[in-house]
Amino acid sequence: MDFLIAFVCGGLICVVGQLLLDIIKFTPAHVMTLFVVTGAVLDGFGLYDKFIEFAGAGATIPITSFGHSLLHGAMKGAEEHGLIGIGMGMFELTSSGISAAILFSFLAALIFKPKG
Repeated sequence: MDFLIAFVCGGLICVVGQLLLDIIKFTPAHVMTLFVVTGAVLDGFGLYDKFIEFAGAGATIPITSFGHSLLHGAMKGAEEHGLIGIGMGMFELTSSGISAAILFSFLAALIFKPKG
């Protein structure tokens, strides 16, 4: 049952993104930014952790979880190091995802012919 809930919740997030692209004519950058900010705002109100408990991977895999991680890291860093800790904490939690995106993008550019 956990797999079904994760699939449906993650799928609904994707459906919302696709509707924003098709109906409202947002660009992919707008949708990505909106989802990251939405994840951070929901985490600020304490709702995203409850969503993760319910949906599992359906909540942690989409880009909304990146906003959640950024805010969690910033808050933790601010508690430990003050104002400078905000930037340190944000990238401490998300650095592995950012590094993986850079690495796999580079590898894809080596394998395939990028246009541009």
